[in-house]
Amino acid sequence: MTLDGKIATKARDSRISSEEDLLRVHKLRAKVDAIMVGIETVLTDDPNLTVNRVKGKSPMRIVLDSNARTPLTARVLTRRGEESTIIACARNAPKERVEALRSAGAEIIVTDSIGKVDLQSLLLSLHQKGITRVMVEGGGNVNWSLLKNGLVDEVRVALAPMIVGGRNATTLVEGEGVDKIADRIRLALQRIERYGADIVLTYRVLSQEVTG
Repeated sequence: MTLDGKIATKARDSRISSEEDLLRVHKLRAKVDAIMVGIETVLTDDPNLTVNRVKGKSPMRIVLDSNARTPLTARVLTRRGEESTIIACARNAPKERVEALRSAGAEIIVTDSIGKVDLQSLLLSLHQKGITRVMVEGGGNVNWSLLKNGLVDEVRVALAPMIVGGRNATTLVEGEGVDKIADRIRLALQRIERYGADIVLTYRVLSQEVTG
């Protein structure tokens, strides 16, 4: 994120990381079982979510897509190697869209929930598949949903030396947030590292599910 907490500009430009930090990210991708993003990240950035800056196997790709809006032309569907793509939908997602995504090669997990994917149910399903280490790469609403439900063990933030401003620019964590500081999600700093011009902060999450 930028120094003022943005992960994308108001025009949704998210090219913030230094080359050194991008290398760090790809090394981390090669060590996890899966990468998870939300549908807005897919619609805005159309990412590959693969390992290509270092040697290593690309992990499984998971898209949180409650209403099955992932385009059939999205790179998570059209650019496949050994890695596979799971699209998680809510129970009321349009059946024709779900079937179209399945026909395009995606594995579909439908959680028994209306409106939004049940994250706890999804993670249990992933665990049953042997996926035990998931790297979440945003966006801001996904970050909040996982944090507020007590489903995050560790937060790693690359802080880039830039300011972009913009009340409509996306921040690291979006969602409804808390009303009182007393209800905050508490973190404990574990280490500070430098990658090029970026500083990477690693925190352990102390709080459990947000109840306020």
